[in-house]
Amino acid sequence: MLLKEYRICMPLTVEEYRIGQLYMISKHSHEQSDRGEGVEVVQNEPYEDPEHGQGQFTEKRVYLNSKLPSWARAVVPKIFYVTEKAWNYYPYTITEYTCSFLPKFSIHIETKYEDNKGCNDNIFDTELKDQEREVCFVDIAYDEIPERYYKDSEDLRYFKSDKTSRGILQEGWRDTQEPVMCSYKLVTVKFEVWGLQTRVEQYVHKVVRDVLLLGHRQAFAWVDEWIDMTMDEVREFERTIQEATNQKIGIFPPSISISEMPLSSCSLTGPASAPTTPMCTDAPESLSVTKDRPRKKSAPETLTLTDPAPSGAPQGSNLSPLADSNHLEPSTPPSSSSDVAETDEQ
Repeated sequence: MLLKEYRICMPLTVEEYRIGQLYMISKHSHEQSDRGEGVEVVQNEPYEDPEHGQGQFTEKRVYLNSKLPSWARAVVPKIFYVTEKAWNYYPYTITEYTCSFLPKFSIHIETKYEDNKGCNDNIFDTELKDQEREVCFVDIAYDEIPERYYKDSEDLRYFKSDKTSRGILQEGWRDTQEPVMCSYKLVTVKFEVWGLQTRVEQYVHKVVRDVLLLGHRQAFAWVDEWIDMTMDEVREFERTIQEATNQKIGIFPPSISISEMPLSSCSLTGPASAPTTPMCTDAPESLSVTKDRPRKKSAPETLTLTDPAPSGAPQGSNLSPLADSNHLEPSTPPSSSSDVAETDEQ
């Protein structure tokens, strides 16, 4: 188990970010989704907890096979997704990630928001509060972001909000900016497999940090798009964009319900007993590859010359289809792009 605490400050208030968080998550998920990969919304319902009160429960499937490093793609099926379950009792949230194909893998994220500069060292009152952890401050303006995610319009070193007049963020902006809030995230990664545990847990934390950096950058970069929204308006935006995202991925039609009546705590399994994803160690039968599957052929295996052979060659000799593979090799189904290009493995 590897435990880290991330602290991400933004030039917003906690009350403002209640809207900004919902807007950012929906738009970010839609942007990062493509046909066959991305975030599918399975469930989005009001939820009531006896301890934390009313909130929102969401369940999503994150399809990301091509984003895995090569050593991970070698052991997971082509159709691979992570289940996300989140309980949002803003300004307190719990998020858990599991994968039925990897039963010993899980990510647990506990989040709290406060109007300060990230100076509260005792914000988490959990059984993990006394465990050793690394505290990581994430600077949304000056920390390096993966090149594939960079956009000029989201570079907060040059961005100034028209509606709030906040920005440009200069170095050391946390000490001078008003208002300022902090997103505290206690992230626990578990992958209890001997020989791979350290490598996988460190890699997952790197991915988590990159996602947190990008998401919080975008929340402020998009502030002029959501700052005037009401809760009803952002919920309607959330519903519309979720349906569009599911269609973009190419998944079955979504079953999303954002109703007025909250579900009771008995209707859904709370975070204490989550995750409830079925655990198994074998890939589904539909993902197995038949070993003796015959190859499809568009040309014969051999080409027999019926004309008299030239001198020095026996008559009726066969030419190997590999003699000139550009012309005579039997056609086979093309490999997937993930088998050819192994990128983003850092």
